[in-house]
Amino acid sequence: MLTQIVTFLIFFAVIGCILYGRRLIRTEKVDAVFGNPERARGGTHWVIVGSSFLLLVWLYYSWDIAKGFYPKSANELCQVAKVNDSLLGLKYQFPIEEREFKSTSQIKKENKNLQKILDEIQNSNDLNSQEKTILAGFIKKTIQLIPLLTNEDLLEIDTKQKIDDITGRINLLTENFQKSDYPFESEEAYNERQKAVSEEGGWGIVKVSSGTGSIENTIEVPLVPATDRGLKFHTAAQKLNLISDDFFKLRNHNPQFKEKIKELKDEIKSYRKDLDSEDLSSTYAKNIVKIARRIEFASIYPPNALDKMQNAIIKFDIAQKEAQGGLRFIDIFLFPAGTIVASGPSCSEQGSGRWLPKPSDTFNKFALMLKPSVGYKDIPLLWIDMVDVSKMIGFILPDWLADILPGEYPVHTKEGIVKQNFKGYVLKVVTGDFKLFKVPVPYGHIWDSFLRVFLGLVFGILIGVPLGLFMGLNRFAKGFFDPLIELYRPVPPLAWAPLIISVLGIDNTGKVFLLFMVSLSIMIISARAGASGTQLSKIHAAHSLGASKKQILRYVIFPNSLPEILTGIRVAVGMCWGTLVAAEFLAGTTGIGFVENVAKKYFQYEVIWITIFIMGMLGLLFDVTLRKIIDKTIPWRGKG
Repeated sequence: MLTQIVTFLIFFAVIGCILYGRRLIRTEKVDAVFGNPERARGGTHWVIVGSSFLLLVWLYYSWDIAKGFYPKSANELCQVAKVNDSLLGLKYQFPIEEREFKSTSQIKKENKNLQKILDEIQNSNDLNSQEKTILAGFIKKTIQLIPLLTNEDLLEIDTKQKIDDITGRINLLTENFQKSDYPFESEEAYNERQKAVSEEGGWGIVKVSSGTGSIENTIEVPLVPATDRGLKFHTAAQKLNLISDDFFKLRNHNPQFKEKIKELKDEIKSYRKDLDSEDLSSTYAKNIVKIARRIEFASIYPPNALDKMQNAIIKFDIAQKEAQGGLRFIDIFLFPAGTIVASGPSCSEQGSGRWLPKPSDTFNKFALMLKPSVGYKDIPLLWIDMVDVSKMIGFILPDWLADILPGEYPVHTKEGIVKQNFKGYVLKVVTGDFKLFKVPVPYGHIWDSFLRVFLGLVFGILIGVPLGLFMGLNRFAKGFFDPLIELYRPVPPLAWAPLIISVLGIDNTGKVFLLFMVSLSIMIISARAGASGTQLSKIHAAHSLGASKKQILRYVIFPNSLPEILTGIRVAVGMCWGTLVAAEFLAGTTGIGFVENVAKKYFQYEVIWITIFIMGMLGLLFDVTLRKIIDKTIPWRGKG
């Protein structure tokens, strides 16, 4: 129901925003010339259209629209796929899906193989004339086996009766299949099936196991037929499997064929007995007998022996396609780039719906992973915990503040009582061993990744911006630091990751330092470019007005460098996120990259897409924040 409502809302939003945009273009006065940035401001309605388009594509190609409007369609297509899977082996024997009979293809293939071996034998310089004659005789006898299978006069009455029996069973199945009440299910069987459907769950349902709190997925597509139409196809598939098994057990081995092939095998065996297994003639003889065995086990019949059976299969195929009814159109229009396929008794999504998780399932799992009771690897994606302020104070204040105070720490008395003194109270404060009041503090995988990026970026800005400005204004700084910066800047962050993680460990220190290195070089280059790009006329004007060096730096150079610096921050944010995920891939027990790495190993596509979505949203949050800062701090950008 929710998917249906969201789909309708998306359609209405897209149509409404397009109409509003067209009306706005006709009514608003556009006095800005082409190229003026003012022409690109606003346009929230087009943002809604673009976002809605992406969501609509996701809903469509993940098959969530099909799931929302036709929740049982996957189950019905599963039963249809079972029938097609059962029919595939039978249809493959006839020119239905293929261009010619399977028997014809097999005969052409083996004749070609035999002719190829014969040509090799005749052109071989390593075989004497006697060996060539014997091997050519074996090939001739193998070729003569085929007419013994394709001659209708040699077809045994028992084989004919079995073919007629299989054909009759297919015709009977077609006749029953076309009846509306097929497979004639009893009320008791109906109740048992509905119970099994209820226990199996729906298409892509996500459950939480009791006790452990871990996420468990049901099977991808429900297998028990949930509708009467699905039951019809399910039952037909079972009967077709039995018919197919009986047909492929059948062999067209008349007495003449059995006698000739036994004689050929015995002759080749006797011939190879006195030869070395690696001898060339022995190898040729071995290959000839392999072809003879393939002919023996192939389903080769006289050309018209299976005509009635072929017609029966075609008739059933037409009947089963007609029985699908509107399901065929649902499959065509609501299951793009794939469908539901069957392999034996199981079914699965094949196509974009397999690797592109449905929004409903994805957001359902995302909500579960946010909770501490479920989470991912016992840690929620994001949650709020009430933490005493004393713990924060203890984390911030260093313990040595208590150590430098005069006096001794309290010692217990002979009665076993410890009386606190001033130094002991200070130690409790700096270690957070007291209670004050609690405040909400976020924690989880998302918070850990966010904090790492934020800290690495802040440290990079605090050190990189002053150093970059210094290099842009001072000859010594530029000459001294430039080789150092340019030496490590071209090296990919992943090349540094193993070394830094090995030295500083897999905890936050190593990851934050790696992000600091990434952001530092970007901020230095940005600040240096901004400082060296300041217009000389502005600096001369400030000098002529009596400004000092500090005033010129503060009021001229730094404001002119801000656009470059803030653009560098935006670039650094993207680089930091990419580097962080890679670092958490290599080593870590928390973070978005860690979650994606584990999910990748277990093919948890919903979790992988959740991590991608989270990284995109966090990156967007950083970028939108920086855009607001740019608009507030440098409104003069692009205006002269």
